[in-house]
This record gives sequence, C-alpha cells and structure tokens, in this order.
Amino acid sequence: MSNCINEYCGEYGGITDGVRSMIRGKNRLEEYFTWDKLVKILLDKVNRIEQPPEPTDVDYHLQRPTGRMFDDCCNEFWNTVPYVVKGLCRREILFAIDHMNDIVRKELLRMISWLVGSERGFDFSLGKNYKFLDKFIPEEMWNRLMATYRMGSYAQMWESLEQCMALFREVSAETARRLGYPYPVYDENVSGYVELQKTKYGQ
Repeated sequence: MSNCINEYCGEYGGITDGVRSMIRGKNRLEEYFTWDKLVKILLDKVNRIEQPPEPTDVDYHLQRPTGRMFDDCCNEFWNTVPYVVKGLCRREILFAIDHMNDIVRKELLRMISWLVGSERGFDFSLGKNYKFLDKFIPEEMWNRLMATYRMGSYAQMWESLEQCMALFREVSAETARRLGYPYPVYDENVSGYVELQKTKYGQ
C-alpha cells in the first residue's frame, strides 16, 4: 500500500521503515486518488483533502471471464506451447524459457485464478503477481505449479512444460464446467505435436 503526503509541489518516492511514501504535487492529488485506490493519507498539513478516500483493493479483484476471455486464454496458452517445443528441439533453451515464462505460465496462472474465482467468488484479490495464490488452491496443485519452475536443463524444461500442460488441461476443463463455457479443441492437436517432438528430440 502506498502512502500520499500532501505537502510539497513535485513528486518524490522513498522507503522508510519498510513503507513506500509518495509526495505528490498539489495539482495532481485528485488524479492520483483515481490512479491508485490503495493510497493511504498520512499527512495533510493544509487540509486540502475534505474526504480522505478509504484504501481499497477493488481495482485488483479477480475478474470473472467472459466466454471470449476464456477462449482467448486457452488459445494463447496452447498456441504458444509449440514455440517452447521449438526452442527445446533446436537446443535454444533461453528461447524456450522466455516463451514459457512470458506467455505459457502467464496464461496458466490466469486460468488458475479464474478457477479460484469460480469457486469462491470474484470479489477479492490474489495480490500482485498472484502472490497469495497458495492460500486458495490445494497443496497438491501448488506443489505441481512450483515444480514447473525447474528449468535448469533441457530434461527439466520438458518435464516443466508437460506439467504446465497437464495443469492447464485440468484447471481449464473444470473452470469451463463451473462457468458453463465450452472447452475449446486447441488441446488435442497441440498435445499430440508435443509428444511427437519430444520422442524425436527430447533425449
């Protein structure tokens, strides 16, 4: 949570005793309150703020996906998996890791967050970068997710990718069932491709 101190013109950010403090210019206060609803007023020496806003994380609550959003997530995940495979087959591990982290894992985490929302409601936040996710999913799922971060070798990358695929398959199918959305067909063709390429190049 950031803290806004209305005292000087200009802008300054500093960390004191583990708290990030921001000094905002007088002309930008109202605008700032709309930028970050987690802001907390610590000091208003000139009493310019008649009704200090209550900090809230409402802007960061889980968002219930539309059918299109759900399908787009599945499409992005499964259509990026072959790029990870390409990097592994060509012995270009950094290329593979980049696509794994930037897209495949991003969509997996998004889908898991939707599953959590479908079970518990969409009126709360999992925190920046899903930092509270472990509190809302089964330990077995958490351990499997953590295992996907082992990417120090080609063998580990293949294992991590397959674990991501298995997790996404299970989570997206259950999320689709809970939200009443059709499960798209991207999975079948891509999974067959991955199996074939691993057989040829995965040793």
